Amino acid sequence: MQTRETLLEIKDLKVHFPIEKGLLFKKDVGSVRAVDGISFSVYKGESLGLVGESGCGKSTTIMALARLERITSGQVWFEGKDLATLNAEQLIQARKDFQIIFQDPYSSLDPRMRVIDIVAEPMRIFTKKAILTLTEKEIEEKALGLLDKCGLPASYAKRYPHEFSGGQRQRIGIARALSLGPKLILADEPVSALDVSIQSQILNLLKDLQKEFDLTFIFIAHDLSVVEYFCNRVAVMYLGNIVEMAPSHELYVNPMHPYTKALLSAVPIPDPVAARTRKRLILKGDVPSPSIVRPGCPFYERCHKAMPICEKQKPALLGAEAGHQVACFLYENIQGGEHA
Repeated sequence: MQTRETLLEIKDLKVHFPIEKGLLFKKDVGSVRAVDGISFSVYKGESLGLVGESGCGKSTTIMALARLERITSGQVWFEGKDLATLNAEQLIQARKDFQIIFQDPYSSLDPRMRVIDIVAEPMRIFTKKAILTLTEKEIEEKALGLLDKCGLPASYAKRYPHEFSGGQRQRIGIARALSLGPKLILADEPVSALDVSIQSQILNLLKDLQKEFDLTFIFIAHDLSVVEYFCNRVAVMYLGNIVEMAPSHELYVNPMHPYTKALLSAVPIPDPVAARTRKRLILKGDVPSPSIVRPGCPFYERCHKAMPICEKQKPALLGAEAGHQVACFLYENIQGGEHA
């Protein structure tokens, strides 16, 4: 069996935002636990999907990985370096190897810059810092080449973002993310703002680019069908915790955690007969506040199968079978299994 190469390893990552009280003399009275101690690995060449309801901590996770949010505690190992401990200069050098595709293709592009300058800007910055050694001609040629690979001809290079559609703007954002030759792409809902027909084009483009440039993705999406199509593995998040992780084909066929089952039961299916007859799992109540300290399972208050132990003790994310991990006391027979 071939061993997969680990590109990124996260250990007990926490991102807590302080809650302050007071007008003149502010003091911390609590914290919002946006990400509350998650651990997982990302393997070279794969696409790992992060799914869950709004506010579960998906975007905060990738912003923390990129050090765009302050890490409260934990380790983020990327090719032998703990990103959580790097100083500003070391972080700039490391960022060459991981880039972000943002959700909004409108606000993520500078409206005052031409398309070629948007794509070329990262290369110019890193050349000035002596991290890259490129001439201006080489930078422009590479920018034009990336635009072409992303489906935008050279004749578009001197136009401005307002002259493009949403799908075209996202292609510009993808070209910019590739300009430094990264190994890891952090994609924060890159197709959620696009029409369905355009979504499929962008997803196919990302798949093609992944093969050509040997890219690894952490991919956030609300649409579970998008994640199923694009990702090799899926991690399900709830209130800053990972409650289940599995290969995508396994997760969609055999979900184990009650929260995962509820999410998948809400996914639209094209067969109207099957849609009418399938059983929906309706979650009770709203997502509770992430500022509340919970000693037990984060899903306890909404789970229809909750047990007394769930309120008092937090289940660990343990292996159920090959590649499938779940944090739930319903599967006590696996609680002696291997830790995630």
